[in-house]
Amino acid sequence: MKIFYFTGTGNSLYVAKRFEGELYSIPKMLKNNELTFEDDKIGIIFPTYALTAPKIVREFIEKVTLKSSYIFAILTYGNMVGNGPAWFVEYAKKNNITIHYANSLLMVDNYLPFFDVEEQKQKPKNIEENLSHLLKDVSKKKNFIRKGSLLDSILNSCVENGRKLMQNLQSPKNFFINDKCNGCGTCSKVCPRNNLSLSKESNGNKPIYGTNCEFCLSCVNLCPQKAIKLKKEKNPNARFKNENITLKEIIDSNG
Repeated sequence: MKIFYFTGTGNSLYVAKRFEGELYSIPKMLKNNELTFEDDKIGIIFPTYALTAPKIVREFIEKVTLKSSYIFAILTYGNMVGNGPAWFVEYAKKNNITIHYANSLLMVDNYLPFFDVEEQKQKPKNIEENLSHLLKDVSKKKNFIRKGSLLDSILNSCVENGRKLMQNLQSPKNFFINDKCNGCGTCSKVCPRNNLSLSKESNGNKPIYGTNCEFCLSCVNLCPQKAIKLKKEKNPNARFKNENITLKEIIDSNG
């Protein structure tokens, strides 16, 4: 079984590891010229961004060829998934990929502009119990597509139509770096887009953002010094990394 995943702070990587298949990082796969894969089972696991798939996952789906009699998708989310799984099934279908099972898993929400991570950690998520159901379904090759309500579908459509506006709100211009930065380079190592560089000449070895930001907030959440801030944060002192995943694993996934 092959598992393709994208992770910013470790949630989706933790889920991917639990399926005990061969793991393939989507950011790394996009750097390859050959994107044809075949297996008895193939999984795609990623976090939900604005009720749909991150841009980097969309790019992967548009370029990859998957050959399997059973393809499943798991969308991790922290607050609302809407009609995300069903949306992804349709998006994959447009790119000649048939999804047989699409479901979601509630986890800790670490979208810093809207949520306080410390408060999120205290909320009951039943992660292990719900994950065990997903593992069982896939082991049995269950066919199932989680579909939201009519209101969820409408909400998804509204989000899709407003995507350009959201991209403007998620500009790298919303990041700033304080004097706690020691130039360690962790932010550039965890970035799935290679969008950060360090320049001693221009700014004292502090990171410089490019224009190809995924807005995964991995750089903010994983900075050892908490030196990277957003203009708007629910709790500027709260940061998140899945406790079951190491920083090295995220660097290996995205670097």
